[in-house]
Amino acid sequence: MQIAFRNKVVIVTGGGHGFGRAISHAFAARGARVWTCDVNAAGLAETKATAKPADGGAVEVATVDVGDHGAVKSFVDGIVKAAGTVDILVNNAGGVRGQVGQPIENVTPRQWQDIFDVNVTGAFNFSQAVVPAMKRAKAGRIVTISSGAGLGVSLTGIQAYASAKAASIGLTRQLAHELGPFGITVNCIAPGFIRSNPSTEKQWESYGPEGQRALMERIALRRPGSPDDIAHAVMFFASDFAGWVSGQVLSVDGGK
Repeated sequence: MQIAFRNKVVIVTGGGHGFGRAISHAFAARGARVWTCDVNAAGLAETKATAKPADGGAVEVATVDVGDHGAVKSFVDGIVKAAGTVDILVNNAGGVRGQVGQPIENVTPRQWQDIFDVNVTGAFNFSQAVVPAMKRAKAGRIVTISSGAGLGVSLTGIQAYASAKAASIGLTRQLAHELGPFGITVNCIAPGFIRSNPSTEKQWESYGPEGQRALMERIALRRPGSPDDIAHAVMFFASDFAGWVSGQVLSVDGGK
């Protein structure tokens, strides 16, 4: 299966490290013109510097808070003005915002909202911003990165994270039905535990040798995944090979 995106216009959120960086690099290596954003300016600079575009591909970066509706609209409108359209959106920005698990009675409203803002509101803001251009083109791909926590429980114990990732799956299914008549597919990926950023590294270290061994034993393939495994799943959903696939959630977790 050869997947290419020559001249496709792609937006990837959360491109400052981990999944977002791998996804941005994968699209650019297949000819896409990629715009990726994050609040981590240093990480974005590294993403751009380490990209290896091919076949006309490119990576451009911008500092954008996905939870800021006005900033998101301005960013997307600028891309549409420069490139004419947006072919593919990957809602990857997310995470736990530095939080750790704690009893529900100790969770503050701000802590709850911070996680929803980056994981759910960000996906809503970007989807809303790109849809007009996709409707005009009568085609488009939206892929959202959820989590295994959205299908079960979170290993972190963070209530807002599990809830937000479940909400992103609900948003995916609803948008698939709303946007399908316009030729737009909307799908979701639920990664298993992958050491992809500082937060997951801290989580991994917190388990200790026995906990790490137990985690690997719960994976059918008995090995960890990588950000590239998630990027490859995104490539499929964004490609012509997935033209009749919409409203789906693909677990990429090594088998459970």
